[in-house]
Amino acid sequence: MSIVSKELIIVNELGLHARSAASISKIAQKAASNVWIVKDGNKVDASSVVNILTLACEKGAKITIEIDDPADTHILRNIQKLIENGFGEDVN
Repeated sequence: MSIVSKELIIVNELGLHARSAASISKIAQKAASNVWIVKDGNKVDASSVVNILTLACEKGAKITIEIDDPADTHILRNIQKLIENGFGEDVN
């Protein structure tokens, strides 16, 4: 198994807050293997809202989404779309 990853930038004004973290967690929970979010060397389980919130991702933060199994590439793409679209919030 090889890890697949994608670097992304948080674009919504409010950053990664509880509702946006819950949206990521909901997608990550559907993965067959582990999904991780990495920021500044800190790696957390993307299926846990609390873990995501500990990263304190403000607007402009660079994060990396990692999946342990390439079979979960669709999960990575769905999280990527969610983040790039600013979770449907204002992205001034």
